[in-house]
Amino acid sequence: MFLDRFHSVQNGRVHISAPQASQFAKEIAGDFNPIHDPDARRFCVPGDLLFAIVVARFGLSEHMTFRFRSLLGAGVPLQFVDTANGIDVCDDAGKVYIEVARSGARTTDEQLIEDITRAYVAASGKNFPHTLKPLMESNGVMFNPDRPMVMYESMSLTLTSLELPSPDLELSNASLDAAGKRGNVLLEYQLIAGGNAVGEVSKRLVLSGLRPYCPEAMAGVVEEFYRLKARGTGAAPDTKNPG
Repeated sequence: MFLDRFHSVQNGRVHISAPQASQFAKEIAGDFNPIHDPDARRFCVPGDLLFAIVVARFGLSEHMTFRFRSLLGAGVPLQFVDTANGIDVCDDAGKVYIEVARSGARTTDEQLIEDITRAYVAASGKNFPHTLKPLMESNGVMFNPDRPMVMYESMSLTLTSLELPSPDLELSNASLDAAGKRGNVLLEYQLIAGGNAVGEVSKRLVLSGLRPYCPEAMAGVVEEFYRLKARGTGAAPDTKNPG
């Protein structure tokens, strides 16, 4: 299974080390958020990795919603507990990190689950700067450039079919609702497979430390993003503004 490199199982518990989580963020999701660097002071495991492990272990259902309750640090032993309506991802003290609701038909086809997982998390690599930069600019706000926090609040998907050849996500809508220092972002996608729309996917993100938009400060954040991406991929930096 392609996720084996990104977690381990010990005594019935799932463990995710900081290097494993960081590698997944960069290699699979294309996510270079500094909070996923192994040496980050406030390191957290990417929500996309937890999503991927859940569907790999429990299958892909026609309707699924993932609600992120707490940030997960490195090396925390995790239990994946069946509940009446879905799955709770929690530690041995009972702290819940993700609540998963699911319904409808379900598939455990490994190749299909890998394909949908890769398509799903690859969209994260386009969040910043491709989508979030122009969204913040058009709303006249931005996150704290010294600590750009972008966190998941929830992710959901609704499928009209479990026949998903070569699945891909196409962004259909992006909106930002600014309330004080907090920004609530909604990203909506069409799931396309075999040239047909077969479902909808949404991601709700939270931006913290909002302040008035500053082109110069944002340019510095974008430059740092591409520096980190170049370091992570071994490619030459490309600081062209995508937005």
